[in-house]
Amino acid sequence: MPEGVDGAGVGGAGVDGAGVDGATVEVVRSHLTSAAEEMRATLERTAFNPVIYEVRDYGISVYDPELRLVAESTGLSRFLGANDFSLRKGVEYVGKENLRPGDVVLLNYPYWNAAHSYDATLFSPVFLEEDLIGLLCVRAHWMDLGAKDPGYVLDSTDMHQEGLIFPGTKVYAGGVPNREIIELIRFNSRMPDLVIGDLNAQVAALRTGERRLIDLHTRYGTATVRAVIDTVVAAAAESAAEAVARLPQGTWTAVDWLDDDGVTGDPVRMQATVTIEDGTFTVDFAGSSPAVPGPVNLPLGATIATCRVAFKAITTPGEPANAGHFAPLRVRAEPGTLFHAVYPAATFTQWTGTVALELIYKALAQGMPDRLPASSGGDVPGFMMVGTHPDTGLMFAVSNNDAVGWGGTPAHDGIGPANHLCQTQARNTPIEVLEAKTGMFVERMEIREDSGGPGRHRGGPGLRRDIRFVTPGEFLTVIKKTKARPWALAGGHEPEPNQVIVFPGTERERRVSTRRTRVEPGDRVTLLTAGGGGHGDPRERDPEAVREDVAEGYVSREAAREVYGVEIRGAEIRGAEIRGAEIHGVEAAR
Repeated sequence: MPEGVDGAGVGGAGVDGAGVDGATVEVVRSHLTSAAEEMRATLERTAFNPVIYEVRDYGISVYDPELRLVAESTGLSRFLGANDFSLRKGVEYVGKENLRPGDVVLLNYPYWNAAHSYDATLFSPVFLEEDLIGLLCVRAHWMDLGAKDPGYVLDSTDMHQEGLIFPGTKVYAGGVPNREIIELIRFNSRMPDLVIGDLNAQVAALRTGERRLIDLHTRYGTATVRAVIDTVVAAAAESAAEAVARLPQGTWTAVDWLDDDGVTGDPVRMQATVTIEDGTFTVDFAGSSPAVPGPVNLPLGATIATCRVAFKAITTPGEPANAGHFAPLRVRAEPGTLFHAVYPAATFTQWTGTVALELIYKALAQGMPDRLPASSGGDVPGFMMVGTHPDTGLMFAVSNNDAVGWGGTPAHDGIGPANHLCQTQARNTPIEVLEAKTGMFVERMEIREDSGGPGRHRGGPGLRRDIRFVTPGEFLTVIKKTKARPWALAGGHEPEPNQVIVFPGTERERRVSTRRTRVEPGDRVTLLTAGGGGHGDPRERDPEAVREDVAEGYVSREAAREVYGVEIRGAEIRGAEIRGAEIHGVEAAR
């Protein structure tokens, strides 16, 4: 299949004459899903790195011998789509005929891996006696692999500044660890214990999945399992086709901007055109910027994965994903552009995919405004501290992706603060972990008043987080949308965007977005995350709902009066109530 076009590969060898009843289909399908979930549990319980066991910055997938996705676990949704792309590339590079029982292959070459170099993909074949019965894939974020800067690379200009690269290298061969490769990884990391620990955790997850697949095939027989996979993949393809046929037909285009590429300071144009016709759902990124010097270029596999998230959410959101669900999807991006990075383009800061997910929704909202919410924060406000821990003397690099408000919908308000919708089951890093493992002390975390976009259904609020540093180090912020506001719908108002203020209240105070800042004990930063966009005219909002918003701290009295046309007098706000309040309409009609 040519690059730039995504298909699900729903065909397979099949099993002639192998009929299976519905009960068997459900039992086998559930066993496959359970295998992926047991892999997840193993990974979380054995990982060394909080970004894995707390944040769930990973993707776990199960495949049949034809490399069709048959099951997955919770994790970052964009990783799961990326796994499909990288597995195909890795198997192509190694050669399926060269895979043996017990092999584990490491791939992080970004243009094949569909992510940056620190998202390490490990995959392994599963054999029953001499027969290949499946493949397993576990992708997880490693904290350091010899890039030019510790923690996260914000201003690289080519791939070779972004760490040690493995194009598809056996770290285990026949079940035996390759000591030379593992030592190469160890000696190229500033935090070798963490990285080797996480590598071992991923291998343990693969071994768990291997046992479960072998047990499944032994119990039911390979012919039955393959017949079930053919059945569920075909059913998923049919379900996706029916969903696409029910969608409005047409073509819609949307444009948005990244703040900069991390090097030049120039805004970066993104454009997506979505076309639904003749049973296909096509996303075309023509009109977007050419590849830029800084590390916001997106490998094609990551672009496809972003489109898969949007497509799945709008077509079959309630069904566990397999290869069949993506049969109608087509993705187009010309090589050498922002959404199809080619060697040696820098790709480390992959926030482009987050903003692009909402860009696709922005285009779709033109054709189906009754089905989509306004923008949800527009971006993921990420931060990290890098330094030396005073108790251990070891380097640390611990990150967090903060919560934003989700957009208002035609039927209800947006939730918030919550993790950005691109992150599915991912979580933020608990304050207790941040404070124990770094030099950060969180002095305040609260709802950011008036951050949600006003509307008949308002956007969810963002949050405010104040951090004081108790040890020296570097504070990294990764946000690519602080200048252009997230978008609203149907007459709603745009929300306040993400903001980072370093050294607030001092002569060094400065607003930044993506930046590496040296900090000393006593220094402070304030992070203000974006709310969701509003949906509908705020003057049509129920006055009682405005009263509750003021009581909850989501909306100020001033905004209630000036934006919603509702004045609250004589109110004493305690908890979630306004005691003794009177609601007065500023306009007679209110």
